Amino acid sequence: MVALVTRRVAVLMLLAACSRAPRFLDYNGPEITEIRVYKGARRMELWHHDQMLHEYVIGLGQNPVGHKVYEGDSRTPEGRYVIDRRNPQSTYHLSLGISYPNAEDTARAEALGLSPGGDIFIHGQGRGNRWRSGDWSVGCITVTDREIEDIYSMINIGTEIVLYP
Repeated sequence: MVALVTRRVAVLMLLAACSRAPRFLDYNGPEITEIRVYKGARRMELWHHDQMLHEYVIGLGQNPVGHKVYEGDSRTPEGRYVIDRRNPQSTYHLSLGISYPNAEDTARAEALGLSPGGDIFIHGQGRGNRWRSGDWSVGCITVTDREIEDIYSMINIGTEIVLYP
C-alpha cells in the first residue's frame, strides 16, 4: 500500500513539473521606474530611477530591424510607451502589454492605408515554444518563462518602457 501511494505521489509530482503553470512571485524591492530595451544588443534593463537593477537577454520579432509600422511586419516597436496591462492567462506563460500603437504609430500606418497592429507584449515562451531562442515572435519581446515570472512580479501598470534601435 505504501509503495502504491508513493508511486501516485511521484506521478503527480512529475505531472505538476511538466505542466509548469506560472508562479506568481512577490517582489519587495525598489520600484521599477523604467524599462529600457536595446534591440540591437538584445538586452532589456529594469531601472529604479538612476540605478539599473536587472538585465535580461531578449528575443524580438522575426524582423528585428526598424520600427514597427503595420500589422504583420513582425517588427518590435521603437520609442516611448508604458506597460498598460497584465495577462496572467497568456499563451506565452505570463505577459505584460506595451501601449503600442500610440497616435503617431496609428497615423503612420493609416497614411499607408494599413493597420498599425497591436498586442505587443513582453512575454515568456509558453508551452509550445520552450525550445525557441533568438528572434521568433511576431513583434513582442521574449524572455524565458522563469524570467517573465520575475519580471511580472516587479513591473506595475504605468511603468515607462523605452525601446531603442
